[in-house]
Amino acid sequence: MQIRAADLSETEVAALLELHHGEMQQFSPPGTCHVLDLSGLKAPDIEVFAAWEMSANGAHLLAIGALKQHDGFGEVKSMRAHPDARGTGAGRAMLEHLIARARQLGLNAIKLETGSGPMFEAALGLYRARGFTPCGSFAGYVPGEFNQLFGLEL
Repeated sequence: MQIRAADLSETEVAALLELHHGEMQQFSPPGTCHVLDLSGLKAPDIEVFAAWEMSANGAHLLAIGALKQHDGFGEVKSMRAHPDARGTGAGRAMLEHLIARARQLGLNAIKLETGSGPMFEAALGLYRARGFTPCGSFAGYVPGEFNQLFGLEL
């Protein structure tokens, strides 16, 4: 597996980001979805990464993830494994990459906002297993019945 900066114009990357965006819109109650579209991910304070499987048949996209820089902490955005790569460890590898990048940038914590319900259970399990714990409001997010906020001190 190779994780590198994502080219948002690559067909596979754009398609997975669009799938993620659509699912988050579909499975989130109105007013609770904070997913970024392609244009939102092009902000100067956001780095987007892609995990690729390299084989004799070429490269296959396994996962995407982004890190948004805030004052003193990073925020996980657009974490999504490709449907064909679920259960392969690609999501875990991407999360570790984002944590390592936050440390490289000298950030003291990494945080995230996510939803509730069956669609979010795999991601919640991954975050909890890595040591993320519930946290208070940040970056305009407020925890609620659907929205959950987590943080990890670095």
